[in-house]
Amino acid sequence: MKAKSRDWLIKLRGNLTQQQVADMANISRSYYTGIETGLRNASVSAAKAIGQALNFKWTKFFEDECHKTHQPTGTEGR
Repeated sequence: MKAKSRDWLIKLRGNLTQQQVADMANISRSYYTGIETGLRNASVSAAKAIGQALNFKWTKFFEDECHKTHQPTGTEGR
């Protein structure tokens, strides 16, 4: 299965380099790159640090995961 890039994160990064964001979040560049490319999932602490560095709600990492894995069964709301 091919990893899905987090395009929304790349857009939020803007003109900053991956290294600059990693430094701001106090994580390694390779870890940040893995998160951005979808090869790694962010830990809660990394999500919070990246969210603070790029000024977005850190829970977006986990909302993204929920939307990808939730499959309606047709029985919701019954």
